[in-house]
Amino acid sequence: MILKLTNKDEKFYEYMGKFFGSRLVQRQTNDRIYDDPDKLWYIYKDGEKIVAFISIQKNTIKNLYTTKQEYLEKLLERVKKENKITTSIVTNTYKDLYERCGFILNNNDNFKNFVTIFTEQREDKKLS
Repeated sequence: MILKLTNKDEKFYEYMGKFFGSRLVQRQTNDRIYDDPDKLWYIYKDGEKIVAFISIQKNTIKNLYTTKQEYLEKLLERVKKENKITTSIVTNTYKDLYERCGFILNNNDNFKNFVTIFTEQREDKKLS
């Protein structure tokens, strides 16, 4: 089941609290997860467990995590269907999955642990 929540929703911290400050998540994604107030969270729940999530802020993907690529693939497809994702710098851990889901990758960036993806380019930040 895919949930869409913000940090204002009653069950948000019950579902997501353990991921904030998690060294396991940080090691896997090379990123830290924050509960900024204007993020929309797509959360994949398998039974009683949260197994994947994506956070979005102003049409930009901010955070991703999954225990299995198939969960994240379903979330990415849903996010792409419902949003025009502009330039997002995300963990390169799931690079092959971004491509499989049809995101455009900018391979000109020189990030060690991150990659730039998008479905739509911002007018003021067109990539060449």
